[in-house]
Amino acid sequence: MPLDSEAATERTALLYHVANDRRLAELQHEQDEETRSIISSTVSKEEQAMGGSTVGERLPYNDYTTIDWLHELVKDSYRFRSIQNRKGLRYSLISMFEACSGWVAVVIIGTLTACVAFVVDVAVATVSDLKLGYCTKNPLLSREACCNDRTPLLSARSELADQCEHFQAWATNYAASFTIYVSMALLFGIASSSATMLTKSALPTASSEQPSKGPSNDEPKPPAAGKSMYMAAGSGIPEIKTILSGFVIPNFLSLRVLTIKAFGAIFAVSTGMCLGKEGPFVHISTCVGYIVGNWFPKYKNNRRKMRELLSSACASGLSVAFGAPIGGVLFSYEEISTYFPRKVLWRAFLCSLFASIILKALNPTGTGKLVLFETNYGTDYQPIHYFVFVLLGVAGGIFGGLFCKLNFLWSKWFRSFPLIKKNPVLEVFVVVLATTLLQFPNPLAREPGDIIIKNLLVDCKAGGASAHSWVCQNEDTGVDVGEVNWSYTLWLIYGTITKLVLTIITFGCKVPSGVIIPALDAGALFGRLIGQCITSISPGIFAMVGAAAFLAGVCRMTISLAVIMFELTGQLEYVVPHMIAILVAKWVADSISEEGVYDLAQTVLGHPFLDPDVAISIVRKRNMLAETLIPPKQTMDEITVHVPASNTVPYAVLAEKWEQLKSRGLMDAGLVLVQTHPPSTVPVLQGYISQSELAFSLTHLVPHPHDPSHPPSSPHMHSPNSFQIRLLGAPTAPTPSPSTLEVDLTPFVDRTPLTICAKAPLEYAVEMFSKLGLRYLCVTEEGSGRLVGVVIKKRVVGLVERLREGDWDG
Repeated sequence: MPLDSEAATERTALLYHVANDRRLAELQHEQDEETRSIISSTVSKEEQAMGGSTVGERLPYNDYTTIDWLHELVKDSYRFRSIQNRKGLRYSLISMFEACSGWVAVVIIGTLTACVAFVVDVAVATVSDLKLGYCTKNPLLSREACCNDRTPLLSARSELADQCEHFQAWATNYAASFTIYVSMALLFGIASSSATMLTKSALPTASSEQPSKGPSNDEPKPPAAGKSMYMAAGSGIPEIKTILSGFVIPNFLSLRVLTIKAFGAIFAVSTGMCLGKEGPFVHISTCVGYIVGNWFPKYKNNRRKMRELLSSACASGLSVAFGAPIGGVLFSYEEISTYFPRKVLWRAFLCSLFASIILKALNPTGTGKLVLFETNYGTDYQPIHYFVFVLLGVAGGIFGGLFCKLNFLWSKWFRSFPLIKKNPVLEVFVVVLATTLLQFPNPLAREPGDIIIKNLLVDCKAGGASAHSWVCQNEDTGVDVGEVNWSYTLWLIYGTITKLVLTIITFGCKVPSGVIIPALDAGALFGRLIGQCITSISPGIFAMVGAAAFLAGVCRMTISLAVIMFELTGQLEYVVPHMIAILVAKWVADSISEEGVYDLAQTVLGHPFLDPDVAISIVRKRNMLAETLIPPKQTMDEITVHVPASNTVPYAVLAEKWEQLKSRGLMDAGLVLVQTHPPSTVPVLQGYISQSELAFSLTHLVPHPHDPSHPPSSPHMHSPNSFQIRLLGAPTAPTPSPSTLEVDLTPFVDRTPLTICAKAPLEYAVEMFSKLGLRYLCVTEEGSGRLVGVVIKKRVVGLVERLREGDWDG
């Protein structure tokens, strides 16, 4: 992109290469998304103490690459000024489009997310009912759509006998129906897990990178495989949190993953397993956001801006999952996003709004309403009931804390068996079999998760269709006060226990799944059970509050969950009970397990994440200094380039340094440039060149022999080792002498890297990495200003995790 004279006066070293070579920007973007790095390995104490090894120490999370938020901010600032400084109608229109492109993008994202959610919702309802029978009017209709002219619908859904003339059950006797139900569920589970296996991918490694195109390496090697991941498995929320915090997971948000995630979620939910589609909806909406963002150059070429768009897209995912547009925005802010400025809040609000508008118009539930579990309790709670709400909060916190611990232990134990580890589909088969065998006998737990909640939240005293449900038939309002229906009570107890156990063993299976609906189910069952002992108000109220308490204990959500429960039920007057139960559940769960389910999943899956609040509290207790982060001497020797007074270094020096970076797998690290100015003997920090820019420079800007881009008579037919690489200062005038061939890389050098004193508290460094979004930070000696270390984000994340686990003796 050419610059006019006015814009040129604002040019910095970092901006120069962004503006001067568009091809460079495109190649860098591709390389940053597909950066090769080696298989992650932990930092052992031996590696920390190494001093004479030929290879510097290796860090955790080498499979992942990071983005530099400040670098992307400067790129965006230049893009903005380069447009604003131009005159004419064309650039005025471009400027107007740039200003509104973010709003246009979120509208498209919300619309497309609602369309995908409509297809998934309708398909889940239809496929799930195939376990019981089919619609004679239209096999593609769900049971609810087929029987929409029948008033006692809840009764029909909760009993084995079919009361709808248009819905034909597969069999009329219990044994045959049971067999067909289990067989269909197993078939659906295999289909979902098999589809998920198609998204197995490996993060690329560094072993195939080549510094030059010499005659011995004309054919590039295929990328080596790194850490393996099933991109469509789970909810996707831990991975999205990782991405929004500044790390890169290639292909996780691709169209292919979106399609398989939606397909797999349909069949996974239809099995009846203790999982939901709400988490996958967040992943799907983020995929839509990434795909749409690539339609706009503003977001395609800037990963900071792209992550702003993805934060907005997350809100639409939960909005369509629960019909909760405001709760979706708060969920993105509270639970997922690391960087959430005011403009992201506004765009998330618009994205969520359009998703809700379109979904309401498409009407997948057939009710014409966004509220999924609309209730209208005829009684109100009294101050004495606050004690019951606190009790529900305590129970939810205990379940949430134990769930996180037990699910972690289950994952480490059961999934460590070679047979299960090598055959994830077998694990799904076993879990589906256990789920169907345990849940089918219970009329309360036989249905999909959202139907279970709807049945448990009913108010039997309100009359209408709900009075005919299986729940209300067993809570006969005509019984004497104090009389207990023990058969019904035992079903509630059985349903609560099975939901708790099955949710623990299900979460983490290799199918698209979320934990929100199972937690709500378990809480609603427990709350309804408590309601049997309190006859003054509807037990549905306790089921509703219990559902919120159990979910709070699992996910540790607070404000967003209170709003979601209000939007789910339409009961504004019960916000206070929800708030009480949610806060108590969070406090109790935090006392049992510090991490919520999504943070725990990040640990289990090995995803890097730097939570500033948690990290600062950890390092502050240790009273540690920034010098703790300084790499070993061997590592500093490998990444330091001493630039002589001529400001140039031989090509061979940089090529060797790059090879050393590759051997450690730190493909998003870089080289630090120092220079000594006599009479002082202290090496002074002069700049930093990142690995991606160094790689591009050595492979594309330095001419090589046998390069087809140069004709045989080209004056560039020299060995790369004959070139001097200028890293600092102004370039010299070109001369015809072969001995003075020079390539100018000064535009690639960051001349103003951020620094921190080695004696500064360690929390300063953590704060800078988390709030500024740094990729690297230089550490200088107190007093002299001498460079003593360079710290990359992965080192900070690894140190915080080791401190949390207690694996630190320093």
